[in-house]
Amino acid sequence: MRFINFSVLCRLFIALLFCAATGWRAEAADYSRSENWAYCESIDSEKPVDVFFVCPSVPFGNSENLNMDFTDMQARANFVGATNMERGIYDENARFFAPYYRMAALSIYEMPESEREPYLKLAYADVRAAFLYYLAKYNDGQPIILAGFSQGGNHVLRLMKEFYKDEELQERLVAAYPLGWRVTVEDLRAAPYLRFAEGEMDTGVIVTFNSEEPSVEWSPIIPEGVRSLAINPLNWRTDWKEADKSLNKGACFVDYSGNITKEIPQMTGAYIDMRRGALKVTDVSPEEYPSGLSIIPQGVFHIYDYQFFYRNLQENVAARIEAYFSEKEEEAA
Repeated sequence: MRFINFSVLCRLFIALLFCAATGWRAEAADYSRSENWAYCESIDSEKPVDVFFVCPSVPFGNSENLNMDFTDMQARANFVGATNMERGIYDENARFFAPYYRMAALSIYEMPESEREPYLKLAYADVRAAFLYYLAKYNDGQPIILAGFSQGGNHVLRLMKEFYKDEELQERLVAAYPLGWRVTVEDLRAAPYLRFAEGEMDTGVIVTFNSEEPSVEWSPIIPEGVRSLAINPLNWRTDWKEADKSLNKGACFVDYSGNITKEIPQMTGAYIDMRRGALKVTDVSPEEYPSGLSIIPQGVFHIYDYQFFYRNLQENVAARIEAYFSEKEEEAA
């Protein structure tokens, strides 16, 4: 006779109660209300591109609250702060849109993946509603960059799977940057209308990577037996070719106001581990840059993914925007 693990049973029961009360039927937030946007740059602008950005996980959560509470002012402030840390990568040439959403708490990543889904589904319901409202009310045919980090990257990938079989949206996609989240061959097989980046200037593609120290063999982002696709942000290659730290235009460490507090040119090189699809970072140590989260093992540089390669990413966003408009001009000629 097999025995049921009591703690697993309790978590499943809580998840079922959550689904019954909120998760599977919960109405999404109302994005016609300005207070439900962290950023909504909807005014007339000469910026030729829009960024739709999905914030990474902020609250750690507890057993009673595993999705962000919209009424929690401190959570909202942290949400804006986490968004500000990345906004400068994307917004120089683009209007910036970032909805508040009932993001799942960090503590769900201590659960097995199958038990996380009710909380992620509630979060995605908000992201989805915000994206649809943005398309209907604000986009007005502008090219789009989709961007997100960590949990935000997960939701960007979900948006793409659901909506980007639409050819008109495909035509308007400059690129998607679901950084700090895995994208697998299986994801692309399930959604063959999605394409992973192959170089520095291709458009309509997915750009992502997950940073870790060379000896790491497992992370919550790339678990055992999973291989992620990746592109190296230093040489924009998808093979094993190592990029020297001389190619690093600048690691930038950014505060909650969006100010760069420290910049280190040529900080580190990197190469792709072709077995795991992780981006192996060669010139920094876990002692210098600890994981910062109990759910992330030391040596996994998850929270530094965009910080270690900030200037390269910033430059690449601009390059893909330029390439996008060049392609459209050629098509029209």
